[in-house]
Amino acid sequence: MSLSSADKTPIAPTALTTIVTTDLIGVTRGRSFPSDELESYRVAGCGWVPANSALTPQDVVASDNPWGSCGDLRLIPDMGSRVRVPNGPDANAPGLDFIHSDICETDGQPWSACPRTLLRNEIQRYRDELGLEVTAAFEHEFNLGYLDPANSHHAFSLAAQHHAASFGGWLLSALKAAGVEPEMFLPEYGKAQYEITCRPIQGVAAADRAVNVREITREIARQMGLDISFSPKLQPDGVSNGVHLHISLQDQAGHPVMYSPEQDNGLSTLGQHWAAGVLKYLPALCAFSAPTPISYLRLKPHHWSASYANLGQRNREASLRICPTITIGGKSPAKQYNLEFRPLDATSSPHLTMATVLMAGRIGIEHKLVLDASADESPDTLSEEQRQARNIVALPGSLSEALASLRDSKELFEQLPKLLLDAYFAVKAQELKSTQTMTPAELCDHYARLY
Repeated sequence: MSLSSADKTPIAPTALTTIVTTDLIGVTRGRSFPSDELESYRVAGCGWVPANSALTPQDVVASDNPWGSCGDLRLIPDMGSRVRVPNGPDANAPGLDFIHSDICETDGQPWSACPRTLLRNEIQRYRDELGLEVTAAFEHEFNLGYLDPANSHHAFSLAAQHHAASFGGWLLSALKAAGVEPEMFLPEYGKAQYEITCRPIQGVAAADRAVNVREITREIARQMGLDISFSPKLQPDGVSNGVHLHISLQDQAGHPVMYSPEQDNGLSTLGQHWAAGVLKYLPALCAFSAPTPISYLRLKPHHWSASYANLGQRNREASLRICPTITIGGKSPAKQYNLEFRPLDATSSPHLTMATVLMAGRIGIEHKLVLDASADESPDTLSEEQRQARNIVALPGSLSEALASLRDSKELFEQLPKLLLDAYFAVKAQELKSTQTMTPAELCDHYARLY
């Protein structure tokens, strides 16, 4: 005898867990399985395809990539990186549950084009060769509800904050649930522009947190029916969205090593060498930190971003900024001291950008490079002779120029795996071809939808 439909037990949706990787263009992708089967994926992970790392932001596989249709890989989950957000403003939406992974060969060996593995290896070099630990945090700016013409409030205002208070409250709760340790949600200078910051953390987890912030922020916006974009520019003459990477270094005992009270700006000798390395290779680093054609609508003078390779103290036009420290309440300047890398946006891979910035800094320490590219004023107010005297160079004016700078920066170039570089150049060549006829306004519309 068959049961009638009324006698059948209702089914519920299966809870899913996703193993993810964030690729060369900063897009998080992965594969899902029933959460109660996690144990069977813990060791060997799930399958992956090399050509997935050759996808452009336009979701086109770069034709000149190293793999074509060949090859197989595994996504091996890092169980300590699991993110779980059980609910959000939409009571019917499934919870978030994903785990960051490293891309490996089918025998478990590391795959040389994996950005997360690249970052882990560089952090290990800091430990093994320099005796240093790396602590970092990413700050993100984005536009929320920007398509609503009524969404217009004064910059930094309580009205702007209150307008997005429900979103901000849900976002902070979700980030806390995910272990991201959020600090602040605040209205920014641009129309419908906001910023989210989180506490610093050591190692690869800092770049994982950057991914978590982006994906959780997008999910809360989706559940609330709000349009959102992390793109560097939404209008050619509009305020830009940046990502700011804060980095500090400690010795193996946990003591800060970038700060020296004997220096006027507080930057220790080791910190000066590190900063000099980053500034020397900054035009090449832009190929990773400002990796799309639209990035260069942002890297211009008087955009509160960066247009020259220089160190500045409390100067938001500097590419590398010495952040303020406070002594209120007896706080230690040394523990707060960090450098902020500013020519960065959310079209980049957090893992790849952080790895390459650390490589440049390590080269500076290894070669004891002299720090001379310093200016607390905006570099474009200096004469060309003054900039040359301080070794302050302009950042690339386009993605093509940045890629050329990377190719010409031999020592930095040689730090990177050939397979990763081959894939990256193929992806960027395809992206440039796809966007070469777009006007600035068309680029803004295009990337606003993609990021």
